[in-house]
Amino acid sequence: MNLSELLAYQARKYPEHEALVTQQARFSYAQWDDSVNAIANTLSQLGFQSGDKLMIHMPNVPEFMMLYMAVVRLKGIVIPVNAKLTQPEMQYIIDHSEATYFATHELLFDEAKGLADDNSLTWIKTGEAQDEWMSFAELLEGDPTPVTCDAMEDDQASILYTSGTTGNPKGVVFTHRSILTVATMICIEMPMNKDSRVLHMMPLSHSAPLHLFMAAGLYVGATHVLAPTFTPDLLLQTVSQEKVTHFFGAPVAYLMTAKHPDVNQYDLSSMEYWVYGGAPLGANEVRFVQKAFDTDRLMCVYGLTEAGPNGTLLLPEEHAEKSGSIGSRAALNCEIRLVDENGQDVQRGEPGEIILRGEGTMQAYYKAPEKTAETLVDGWLYTGDIGMQDEDGYFWVIDRKKDVIISGGVNVFPTEIEKVIMQHPNVDDVAVIGVPHAEWGETVKAFVVTKEDDPAIETSLTEFLQAQVASYKIPKLYQVVEAVPRNATGKLLRQHLREEVSTS
Repeated sequence: MNLSELLAYQARKYPEHEALVTQQARFSYAQWDDSVNAIANTLSQLGFQSGDKLMIHMPNVPEFMMLYMAVVRLKGIVIPVNAKLTQPEMQYIIDHSEATYFATHELLFDEAKGLADDNSLTWIKTGEAQDEWMSFAELLEGDPTPVTCDAMEDDQASILYTSGTTGNPKGVVFTHRSILTVATMICIEMPMNKDSRVLHMMPLSHSAPLHLFMAAGLYVGATHVLAPTFTPDLLLQTVSQEKVTHFFGAPVAYLMTAKHPDVNQYDLSSMEYWVYGGAPLGANEVRFVQKAFDTDRLMCVYGLTEAGPNGTLLLPEEHAEKSGSIGSRAALNCEIRLVDENGQDVQRGEPGEIILRGEGTMQAYYKAPEKTAETLVDGWLYTGDIGMQDEDGYFWVIDRKKDVIISGGVNVFPTEIEKVIMQHPNVDDVAVIGVPHAEWGETVKAFVVTKEDDPAIETSLTEFLQAQVASYKIPKLYQVVEAVPRNATGKLLRQHLREEVSTS
């Protein structure tokens, strides 16, 4: 089985069943499949071949779902990217991935249009054609004759780019098998079927919404409810109107929505699983959300993009006693261990690095064999997260070996931000860390050493960064310091800054 044939199968089995739903349109499984065939045939006429790469720069819209499936139907490789990326960030991914096709949405066109100076790619946009950009509508005019996909489960399907501590994003390569493995886990661990209605409000460019919930919904022929952005109002309205049964969101989405003054005026009773991940919710936060949503169906998932993502689960009934933990066992199709620096298992109550193993794990980092070998050892994925298992067998994440900041469920990597800040003409040195935030889990803070005094340095840095990095990566807090802590070899000691913040 592959993802393309799975869609074709559902279109034959449930042709009239709702597949894609937005506020503006509804598509059945047959219509989704017909659109995919039309797009695939048009792309073939444009020269798209097996192994070619198409980058999707879109919010959660039907065009995203159609393009994704059309590319895998042609045995191509899909590269979904965050809709908030800036032009330089997208250009790096284009160059690194060697993508030859790029598709954007008209709502995002202003940020992407400058990329088309490179005439070696085929450029596609929704809405009207413009200059080098052909219209997505032209793709839909293709022959709807079915295109058969004979991709094997171990063939590559997609590359998701996740920033690394070296500053440059890493391409995480997935096969059909890895995606179907984690989709199966979701279908069984938080049961889905044809009558399920899955709300996609978190970006489909991220692994959890895309692999866990889009692929799982496809696996059983569920209805996909698409929303291009998140707001508390939109979440409450959509769940109530569309009778959503499954939703995945970052903790901040739950906390913000729970504060909505009219939350108790909406009928949320259709929801079977309120799933969150990216960071745990503490006991007080869990009680707050449960009361506001009038639910006992919260479920926490822990995992990394590189793991599929697959990892562990904190079940709804476990929240009363173990809120804040990531559960007592690995999810279906996954194993977990805590190991020391020598790869040996640690005892309960002792800290160790969390390592995961399962068929949902990435195939490799794209064009990075040394990094792949460091991360995947004897089939085990070394997460870089430090965890501890309590006396009841529950796992707790106590620190991160890597310096990743998780803000609102989105990964932000300090080195990437530091490299850009260092280009500012009045910056002599900088260190970036995550600091606790009541709603977002963490927020980004920059400690800056300036060359000259400047009372407006915060405004200057923010404006400087806006043109070069996505908004969620821009520090919300700045502190001008005389020096940032470094060891004798010049290595930045971020832990010293974190300790200062925790004691201040």
